[in-house]
Amino acid sequence: MSGSDLQRLADVSGAELVGSGATKILDVTHDSRQVRPGSLFVAVRGSSSDGHDFISQAVAIGAAAVCVDHSVSSPIPQLVVGDTRGVMALLAAEVHGHPSRDIAVVGVTGTNGKTTVTHYVESIVNRSGGSAGLIGTIQTRAAGKLFESERTTPEATDFQRLLASMRQLGVGVVATEVSSHALELGRVRETRFEVAAFTNLSQDHLDFHGDMESYLSAKKSLFIDYELGTAVINIDDPAGREIAANATSPVVSVGVEGDAWARAVGLTTTGTRFELVTPWGSARVEASIFGEFNVENAVMASVCCLAADMPFDDVVESLSALPGVPGRFQMISGDDPVTVIVDYAHTPEGVRLAVETARGLGSRKVIALVGAGGDRDREKRPMMGAAVSKADVAVVTSDNPRSEDPGEIVRAVASGVARDVETIIEVDRRAAIRAALEIAGDGDTVLLLGRGHEPFQEVDGRLIPFDDREVGRAELALLRRSAKNRPEVGSMEQ
Repeated sequence: MSGSDLQRLADVSGAELVGSGATKILDVTHDSRQVRPGSLFVAVRGSSSDGHDFISQAVAIGAAAVCVDHSVSSPIPQLVVGDTRGVMALLAAEVHGHPSRDIAVVGVTGTNGKTTVTHYVESIVNRSGGSAGLIGTIQTRAAGKLFESERTTPEATDFQRLLASMRQLGVGVVATEVSSHALELGRVRETRFEVAAFTNLSQDHLDFHGDMESYLSAKKSLFIDYELGTAVINIDDPAGREIAANATSPVVSVGVEGDAWARAVGLTTTGTRFELVTPWGSARVEASIFGEFNVENAVMASVCCLAADMPFDDVVESLSALPGVPGRFQMISGDDPVTVIVDYAHTPEGVRLAVETARGLGSRKVIALVGAGGDRDREKRPMMGAAVSKADVAVVTSDNPRSEDPGEIVRAVASGVARDVETIIEVDRRAAIRAALEIAGDGDTVLLLGRGHEPFQEVDGRLIPFDDREVGRAELALLRRSAKNRPEVGSMEQ
């Protein structure tokens, strides 16, 4: 078990120590509910609450010390610093013995593709005989064990604790999504990345960042401000070219004019065939994946693994067994004549790529259902409508309205749909899914976009059970039963 004494933590953080420096610290947390005996509770000022208000609760539970931004009345020792959030990652990394120095952390950032790339990295490592951990949007896991995680990238105290737990489990590689929020808020500070990858940049999260320049700046910081072994960067994206030009570590570029790319890409009956070209070698690959974007994700994941010193032959062999990622272009219709796919596409670029990929499957007609999240980037909403205009039929509905009026969000999205596109507007998401399936004919593809793997819909402060995959399957089954029981034209009931 790692740990530190309070004097050491004061020395590394530059904090003023009030009380005994011999106090032993076994864990660091910013959440008073996670406090246990031996914990250092870091009081962080947030947008809706102030951790200093929970000091008495932390003391009552058994905190060994507190970290505060001003001296407080407390029966336990305290570290006083100017910015508690600013030192939180350092304190946690120190207490847990800087776990990223002992395992290869592969961090993936970008607007789209983070989840898929990290899942692919995890799969490649595990199928090659290694042991991988995964930290991300859908699940956080390692060595058959699941960990609780509320965010795409956990808060700094949780992140360092997770890395330490995975190290203890014997994990050699951890694939983690690194969100722009995490970079802006310092959640992954004090982490050494063996590899950091950039996928792409398109409009998202401007409710938080304010503008695209600030959004890009957050992403760019991973490649400039962090200890990093190798940067793997998509230079087909203009933002990627800018990041590559400013990166402070060796760069492996991915793209048609880069160091690694896919060529001779073609569909098979079960997936996609392509030639993987890298500085480590080239090889023909057949993988059970669909869509150009997923081929790009596979190339990115392969290069991340190669940059982490995995043997080329092991990586290539593992590509043939890439997993389907829950809620990422996931087919839910089985052998039904109508293809129904659920995808997490929640940005204009993601929607465009999903529709484009559906057309590439040879669909007779593409019917795409889309919405937009409440309490988030409002400017993006009509852009979502414009993106879904690439489909033959656009179905505009509610996504996660949160505290906003879902009808207003739907109208904002619908305002961007091209006038010459057949459009269905239905606020109720279940009814909208039903409507999309009802108009679909044999050979058509129905895309249910925006929520992917999410099991709940956020409405007015409530989490309502709603999984697009379950609802889509149920509505399709009802539709088929109804069609089967419908009398044939010309028949007479006796």
